[in-house]
Amino acid sequence: MTFEELESKIMSLGDLDRVEPFLAGFSTLGQEIHGFHIGSYDGKQILIEGGIHAREYPATLVVCGIVEYLSSQEFRGGIYVIPLMNPDGARLVLDGADWIPCQKLREYINLVNDGSEDFSQWKADILAVDLNVNFDALWGGGSQNVFCPAPGNFVGFYPESEREVRELTRISYQIMPDLTLSFHTKGEVIYYGFETLSPEQIERDRLIAEKIAQINGYIPIKTENSTGGYSDWVSEYLEVPAFTIEIGPVSAPTPVPIEYVPDAIERNKNVPIECLNILEQNEQM
Repeated sequence: MTFEELESKIMSLGDLDRVEPFLAGFSTLGQEIHGFHIGSYDGKQILIEGGIHAREYPATLVVCGIVEYLSSQEFRGGIYVIPLMNPDGARLVLDGADWIPCQKLREYINLVNDGSEDFSQWKADILAVDLNVNFDALWGGGSQNVFCPAPGNFVGFYPESEREVRELTRISYQIMPDLTLSFHTKGEVIYYGFETLSPEQIERDRLIAEKIAQINGYIPIKTENSTGGYSDWVSEYLEVPAFTIEIGPVSAPTPVPIEYVPDAIERNKNVPIECLNILEQNEQM
């Protein structure tokens, strides 16, 4: 797959019935970050994001498939979707570094990648910062964090240093979602319950994660020794349920091959509707 094909798939979502496109922001190198809204702007709203890790573009394809399904379904409330939060990184993985306009940046990226032109394992953005450990949520406290530019896990030189992270926090404050879903690869698990939450909030999220698990068959796991992620930030600052859903089995290669995408779509396509139903039911209790 090329980046042009991936972006074409994302853009085609705007042609679907009941799907309204919006501009969620821009990447470090000025690429558009596309967003979409499905359903009503009244009632509960959830936000789905994918592709924050460059090599996890199959998660973007899963999110696109979920949007295609949701466009034909009736449900109460609305769903905001950002399929690809890291377009620069995904383009690097899929197309290599030749498209980068700045020679010195190309040289820097190659240096960080140990001189290799194979970027298939790259998780970070175009500045070698891992976006999903750059959020200001106990930043730098994760067990796998690194503190020097790297293809993955580098937290950045300070929290929210990266444009993509700031764009996602900005749009999140604008939307103020009642729940968020972040799609990643791999593991077939559902992470919930950041450590800044109260015991009551963690229990709330555990119950929702178990209901999600009844739909997709994944295993709910409480987050441990992981900080600075988007779900962590949502938990700390918005204090609403936030879940990281890992598609693809542990046994799959990295990056997860796109052959796993159809099954992941099928298993997760009803998760957003179920989340909206849960939120509405909880409000009535």
